[in-house]
Amino acid sequence: MAGIVVVFDFDKTIIDVDSDNWVVDELGATELFNQLLPTMPWNSLMDRMMKELHTQGKTIQDIEEVLKRVPIHPRIVPAIKSAYALGCDLRVISDANVFFIETILKHVGIRDCFSEINTNPGYVDEEGRLRILPYVDFQTSPHGCNLCPPNMCKGMIVERIQATIAKEGKRRMIYLGDGIGDFCPSLKLREGDVVMPRKDFPAWNLINENRRLVKAGVHEWTDGEELERILQQLINTINRRKPIVISGVLQIPDNVKSSSWSLATASSSPLLNTNVQVCSSHYHEACEL
Repeated sequence: MAGIVVVFDFDKTIIDVDSDNWVVDELGATELFNQLLPTMPWNSLMDRMMKELHTQGKTIQDIEEVLKRVPIHPRIVPAIKSAYALGCDLRVISDANVFFIETILKHVGIRDCFSEINTNPGYVDEEGRLRILPYVDFQTSPHGCNLCPPNMCKGMIVERIQATIAKEGKRRMIYLGDGIGDFCPSLKLREGDVVMPRKDFPAWNLINENRRLVKAGVHEWTDGEELERILQQLINTINRRKPIVISGVLQIPDNVKSSSWSLATASSSPLLNTNVQVCSSHYHEACEL
């Protein structure tokens, strides 16, 4: 395993549009949506719009067909499959909803690449209407973050993932996003992590305006082709800095080989059983697993 967790936003990151707007526009409810938008939180509005569409006779199948033709850059799916094949733990943090996200990911054949989807709940009720609920019940249990919308703080989700992966021995996180809600999680990343904001989008603007607050490395991208190239380079760079065991033999990457390294076998070296490699302090960072 690569020991890398890659976290994707969904709207305008995995797909090229906002999935909520896409469904509303494609099903002809844009005017009503715009009328109601100033009156309630976005998440509550989407639940209301699903009620309106159901009243108009739109079915779950109609919504699914709209989702299946959502625009996705042709290099996004290969990028995700490649990261998964390299052993990365892929996750989604999105302010969309689970019904939209899973429908699209299953349609393009990458749902199984993701170990976790953190998003607003969604389900089809007994009347056949899609219900969309907030990730956090902001009426009774507000999250208290003034950088994020009331229904979800992505930064809190990143902190929870960080606590979990530390116990699993995974050390690096790469976070990809575009929106205002992706700024908060960018601030939670640590040195050695990477944030990949989409260039000229709100998260990119906020990160550039507050660089001193961001501890992670920053690598911008513009489209799916650039996302694929940069993500693969980052994963390969991180992996090259870590020794691996192949057929019981400790293999030292060429870029960190030194006379101060000692080659050992997994069967004979007690050090390997505790995830410690023999190396000089100069190569300490490269030795960490």
